[in-house]
Amino acid sequence: MSAGKEKISPCIKWAGGKGQILGEIEKRMPSNFENYFEPFVGAGSVLFFFQPYSAFINDVNPQLINLYRQIQSDPEKLISAVNALDAEECNAELYLKNREEYNQRIKENITDSFTASLFIWLNKHCFNGLYRVNSKGFFNVPYNNRSKGSSIDGENIRYMSKYLKKVKMSCLDFEEAVKNAAQGDFVYFDSPYFPESPTANFTSYAKGGFLPEDHERLAGVFKELDEKGVKVMLSNNDVEDVRELYSGYRIGSFEVKRMINRDANKRRGKEVIVTNYDY
Repeated sequence: MSAGKEKISPCIKWAGGKGQILGEIEKRMPSNFENYFEPFVGAGSVLFFFQPYSAFINDVNPQLINLYRQIQSDPEKLISAVNALDAEECNAELYLKNREEYNQRIKENITDSFTASLFIWLNKHCFNGLYRVNSKGFFNVPYNNRSKGSSIDGENIRYMSKYLKKVKMSCLDFEEAVKNAAQGDFVYFDSPYFPESPTANFTSYAKGGFLPEDHERLAGVFKELDEKGVKVMLSNNDVEDVRELYSGYRIGSFEVKRMINRDANKRRGKEVIVTNYDY
């Protein structure tokens, strides 16, 4: 994080969040660039740590982008709504009631401050902070048995809002989200990861998931951006498929913790960061 900027932490937990590898990303960041693009913004660990001056963020999950838009436009309203939800002691019945309300809002395409407050509250009361939807796009993660505690840090949200006011947002396919990236810009791809095995395929952050053909398309977009003179970084699992897709580019590998795995013995793995430039 640059000097003079407020420290901002992600306000949600997200599968594949980059908090633990910020150091690996930092030492591979380009020394200078014009505009910053992050087409799979997720919890925003990288965005909020570096706080680039001119940033374009995107995610295909409309509820996630609604959250950031509500923080951007009216942080106090969101903070009040989450605090009101926290005022009632939680149990399984209340959790299911709020989850049903949230899914009804998804069904009716209601994107407002209260929908965003339910998003945060459910994230803090669901199993492992996991955001997962079914084939219809409805949130279906079970309760984590948390009964009390604050779901939001008001001061952090205010700092986040101040920064997000100068950030442009979209809810598009990743290919559309980087169409305007030009020579001298920097794109960071943190897509849903290529599975380490056929049984480890979790990609249901949004309706439709992220399929092998999407990974192939992403590799094609990476190459197109490279040919345009855009600086590109991508993080993913260290698996043979990924190494084949990005053969010819610079690939760095390192160990990570897998906090989302139920089996504690499988909570370590290896990831790669791919770049089309030297550092």
